[in-house]
Amino acid sequence: MQKRCACGGTMPMKLRTVIYSNKVEIDNVPIYSCPSCNRSEVFPEVKPDLTGLIGKLGAQPAKQTFLFNEWNEWAKLLVEAHHDKKKSDPALVRRMTEERIDMLLDLLSVAKAAGDEEWMADIHKRLSQLSRGMLQ
Repeated sequence: MQKRCACGGTMPMKLRTVIYSNKVEIDNVPIYSCPSCNRSEVFPEVKPDLTGLIGKLGAQPAKQTFLFNEWNEWAKLLVEAHHDKKKSDPALVRRMTEERIDMLLDLLSVAKAAGDEEWMADIHKRLSQLSRGMLQ
């Protein structure tokens, strides 16, 4: 997956580590990076969740490490695609996304049957993360 940079170069997506406040490492953040001008840009579909995570950490966070793919469904899919060497094929990533949505909908049915409100809320959050990219 890639996009065009303002400088005219191509920005491939990479999974990078974002360091917040010189103390917190957030691994597996999908970021577009331009090798021509060194410009970087967070993958738009994950930016709200990255901003939310940083907001929860506060101004003076303790030293720690997070796996962003445990916080965001897009990051989770992109990490899986990266490990499966499918990262450059948008059709395969789209199919993986559709399969993940189907699985989450199945889990939502189970959570509803169990009456587990917390689990249902978590699944709704994950579905909304994936739907951000599907609508664009």
